[in-house]
Amino acid sequence: MENIAARLYSAAQVRELDRRAIEDCGVPGFTLMQRAALAAWRTARARWPELRAVTVLCGPGNNGGDGYELARLAITDGCTVQVLECEDLPRRGDALTARTAWLAVGGLQRWSATSAEALLVADLIVDALYGIGLSRAPEGETADAIVAANAAHANGVAVLALDIPSGLIADTGHVPGKVINADLTVTFIAQKIGLLTGQGPAFAGHVELATLDVPERVHDGLIPIAERIDASYLRRWLPRRSRTGHKGDHGHVLLIGGDHGMLGAILLAGRAALRAGAGLVTIATRAAHAPLLAAAQPDLMVRGIESPEALATLIARADVIAVGPGLGTDDWSRVMFDVAMAAALPTVVDADALNLLAQQASPHRRDDWLLTPHPGEAGRLLGCSTAAVQQDRIAAAQTLQTRYGGAVVLKGAGSLIADDEVLRLCPYGNPGMGVGGMGDVLTGISAAFLAQGLPLGIAAAAAVTAHAGAGDAVAIAGGERGLIASDVVDALRAQVNP
Repeated sequence: MENIAARLYSAAQVRELDRRAIEDCGVPGFTLMQRAALAAWRTARARWPELRAVTVLCGPGNNGGDGYELARLAITDGCTVQVLECEDLPRRGDALTARTAWLAVGGLQRWSATSAEALLVADLIVDALYGIGLSRAPEGETADAIVAANAAHANGVAVLALDIPSGLIADTGHVPGKVINADLTVTFIAQKIGLLTGQGPAFAGHVELATLDVPERVHDGLIPIAERIDASYLRRWLPRRSRTGHKGDHGHVLLIGGDHGMLGAILLAGRAALRAGAGLVTIATRAAHAPLLAAAQPDLMVRGIESPEALATLIARADVIAVGPGLGTDDWSRVMFDVAMAAALPTVVDADALNLLAQQASPHRRDDWLLTPHPGEAGRLLGCSTAAVQQDRIAAAQTLQTRYGGAVVLKGAGSLIADDEVLRLCPYGNPGMGVGGMGDVLTGISAAFLAQGLPLGIAAAAAVTAHAGAGDAVAIAGGERGLIASDVVDALRAQVNP
């Protein structure tokens, strides 16, 4: 992988990195705690230079120890600091050492019914309640403290989370109960995947990695569970074209869909495939829609198809198939789906085609297709609820790929791309993209990249990255609310020519 920040780890793996730093490299645990507190405090000071009043919520573990140390730095830096302790007190180890050091310069208070009012007068609340070891919903006074901190946050008080927002599960991004809503999370030693997918992006705020200067060799032999994509990868995945290239060199995409009342979906996919660089794009759709689509986008080749034989003729001329946008689930849809599935071509499967796939009696496995489900479609493919998919998106993406083969894009915040070699995570995209038609655009981009010769997993990762990057560019220019799928199509050219 490109760098440490691109490596995404589980909680158990981060604990192993911590152990190696202490036991194998001789870095004292308390030194790591001091480095964590210093990194977090410097980051907070840089973001909020006018800080004067700081309240630190400390739990009993090492995350609480980080909080005591940060409190000591803040009071030395001239701030008024209040430390509120929740649950049991640290009884041993580095957390107890940090608490004792704090007592030499400041006082302590136990969380009580009146503590919530104190949070409202702080400039900054520091969440040092739970670290990456949490695997359940917070309870008791810790849950009360989280609720109070979030109420203060809603009233304008800034919130800093140390390592991970308390209540967020580090391995999955799942939130089983109360969770801190942070503006900034400074995470330590290595990136935790749960900060970047599932509900993690909603609660972590801006995430900064502080490696704490642990030796690079602690990572030796420890394979991360995923790779975080960087937008700069597009320059490698999408090289400049040859000066002698022609349309035949850039692939012929066949898009299948657009049942009655749904021609917009297939039009968006076709436009996206064109803007993503496919040399030729043909749409196979309902006969009644063909003249409308041709008039809307004359660059597309549109064919009205009402029989399996006619579709087979188009497939014989294509390099890549994409099936699903506006496909529907009626008799025509099922015939188009069955013919597409029988073709020996790389295939992108989305939307209604995924629902038809899920209805098959047994999983259909292929090595040359790309499935692009949202969580609801993923649940149907796996025979479980949408909630179950969201509870562990990593496991869902990997199970889908194992069961169906090829490559899988599990869409959503922190989209996951799984193939038979690696799991990738895209950290880009924004809430404005949560509107109809965005998946159709992604389908067109994915098919175009496959047609241009990108390997399956790379085509999927590049498509997700370009799609999200275009959405972010539109949001930066004009805001998230009111962003539509056509805006993303219009912004694609800058992304695919990095």
